[in-house]
Amino acid sequence: MAQALGEDLVQPGELQDDSSSLGSDSELSGPGPYRQADRYGFIGGSSAEPGPGHPPADLIRQREMKWVEMTSHWEKTMSRRYKKVKMQCRKGIPSALRARCWPLLCGAHVCQQNSRDTYQELAEAPGDPQWMETIGRDLHRQFPLHEMFVSPQGHGQQGLLQVLKAYTLYRPEQGYCQAQGPVAAVLLMYLPPEACARPQEAFWCLVQICEVYLPGYYGPHMEGVRLDAEVFTALLRRLLPRVHKHLQQAGVGPLLYLPEWFLCLFARSLPFPTVLRVWDAFLSEGVKVLFRVGLTLVRLALGTTEQRLACPGLLETLGALRAIPPTQLQEEVFMSQVHSVALSEQDLQREIKAQLVQLPASASGPPPRPQARLPGAQAIFEAQQLAGTWGATRPEVPRIVVQPPEEPRPPRRKPQTRGKTFHGLLTRSRAPRIESPARSHRGSTSSLDTRF
Repeated sequence: MAQALGEDLVQPGELQDDSSSLGSDSELSGPGPYRQADRYGFIGGSSAEPGPGHPPADLIRQREMKWVEMTSHWEKTMSRRYKKVKMQCRKGIPSALRARCWPLLCGAHVCQQNSRDTYQELAEAPGDPQWMETIGRDLHRQFPLHEMFVSPQGHGQQGLLQVLKAYTLYRPEQGYCQAQGPVAAVLLMYLPPEACARPQEAFWCLVQICEVYLPGYYGPHMEGVRLDAEVFTALLRRLLPRVHKHLQQAGVGPLLYLPEWFLCLFARSLPFPTVLRVWDAFLSEGVKVLFRVGLTLVRLALGTTEQRLACPGLLETLGALRAIPPTQLQEEVFMSQVHSVALSEQDLQREIKAQLVQLPASASGPPPRPQARLPGAQAIFEAQQLAGTWGATRPEVPRIVVQPPEEPRPPRRKPQTRGKTFHGLLTRSRAPRIESPARSHRGSTSSLDTRF
């Protein structure tokens, strides 16, 4: 695979730049002397120019033209050619078009059109002091080495504050979750510069992620995370039985590592170029992509016997899950493994139903609602179509018309053919009709005179 994608793709030196994109707490001291930002905006990164492992410029231009064509006729594209959209998302959306494609995929553009004044009202309203204090403490933790979030008074941190405050007012029963910070920060990175002052697109994308893709994740009880942790364990038992046995013996449950992965959409766990590719596929295909990525990471960390023997306890196992070599997380190589995981949407839904039955009735908090989760862009588009968001009139619902029973007809009489030959019947039925000549008047001259 490495030979097919280019030998330089797996060189360690080529991938060390991606470590600067992880927004961990170890970076809170901020950047040192000014260094040039890489092509993703991270200060001190060395990927200022695309390396040999990235697609050539001509291929990128071709993909950009395809996306421009698809997004120009989005309704037609999603109705007839969604498979092409999915395949293009798996290849990676061009960076120049993510600001256009992500709101279309998640349906945020429709929410914004239907509620044009909602974000403005939320942005102008005062926030809850409790949540505002918590959000203010977390602002500098979100990608502190990114040029957009370096300054506390910059448009990045201020826009992030507005988006998170607006969500606490939009869903006061849920409030603020710390994992929403990196998610909203990544969304703000790919908005046009003029939109950062009033980042309503990022707000509606965050709403769709929290309520459509991952319902029950960011509330106070996090019932969606608890359910998906059980589902992930069952998938590990079926797809990676030896790894599952090792995790059980080491006492490493899924809640020790899975929430950080799923809640932040891997924004804190993967190199930033790979994070963008995961998001492209996630917004297209839904939560199934997160399970595939998680299974791939566990296999890369503990897939071999040597790796498991080197992690006899809980701390060593957790360390292995967080210290996968960057060469194995390179975007092209990693995503090809993610998409090859044998997990379909039907398999995932079957496992979710099985785990719902096994949940204890005495569990605290509200029960999970996996039926509220839509599996990707196609399901969201169809739901918005049914809701009448694409046109002025709602689509007509097919009606069932019951016709009254017909009155019984009299039995058909059999023709009398006795004494008549079949040839005679055919002759009489096929022979042309000969009209009899009109009766001549008395004293008129007949053209056919039979008198002698």
